[in-house]
Amino acid sequence: MSLLLPRRTILAGGLAAAALPIFAITGRAAAVTAATGWTRKAYLDAMAVSGRPTEISEAGFQAIQARRPAALKRIESYLKERLGSADPAVMEAFSQLPREYFHYMYDGKQATPSSAYEAEPKPWALGYGSALSDYLGQAYMTQVAKPKPTDVTLEIGTGSGFQSSLLSRIVAKSYSIEIIEPLGKAVGKIFAPLGYDNVQTRVGDGYFGWPEVEGGFDMIIITCAAQYAPPELFKQLKPGGRALIPIGQPFKRGQFLYVYTKDEAGKIHSKKDVGVFFIPMTGAMMKTPAPAATPG
Repeated sequence: MSLLLPRRTILAGGLAAAALPIFAITGRAAAVTAATGWTRKAYLDAMAVSGRPTEISEAGFQAIQARRPAALKRIESYLKERLGSADPAVMEAFSQLPREYFHYMYDGKQATPSSAYEAEPKPWALGYGSALSDYLGQAYMTQVAKPKPTDVTLEIGTGSGFQSSLLSRIVAKSYSIEIIEPLGKAVGKIFAPLGYDNVQTRVGDGYFGWPEVEGGFDMIIITCAAQYAPPELFKQLKPGGRALIPIGQPFKRGQFLYVYTKDEAGKIHSKKDVGVFFIPMTGAMMKTPAPAATPG
């Protein structure tokens, strides 16, 4: 998943396909965070348990940690510049996540932790055509989505798992769907080693959402470009809920992020936000004509 905001180039990742196995993630009672208990050994142990064994020197690991404070300051400044303030909950969530854990090339089975917290934020390849988004774009979308501690959220396009993990540090339950089967299966194993037990993922087509989740969702984020807003997602959005959907043609400029809200009467309202550039939403989106009077 990814986003392109003004003056930033961010390349998007993959989305979701037909319903396949669900990965219910149960972790340790206390989550490992970048701020507490995160050492080279904790990183290596978590990587091994997640099925992605790797190696890094102590000096290399500490060099990554030394870049983290500056990256957090960039995020704070960016949110203040774009949105007027930096949501403390979003900043706290970013401070908790060890971003280097999510830097991994899945098709080549190669960890790339030294890329984390880069001074010039950009997307990083994950393999299979997917990407770990620019952290400034992720921060922007997260704050615009206004996640709350009681929320149940759905992400379309799991990618690296970073966005769903980020939301999980704020909300009650974080669901995510990935269309690329080998990526979705592999990433489904990364949450438990960190103790992120309120994340649940599956391989499936995000066009149809996750209708089995009783009560629906307070917030939905799509992290690829849809040609129109998928109607099934609005059905699963709770009254008072928010949805962030990039809308535009595949591989073309002129895509925009739309922020949708659903009022208590069930009516959908839309607001055009920033220009974006995402890879296309695949699956049913590419085969199903847009219904009449689709929002966005």
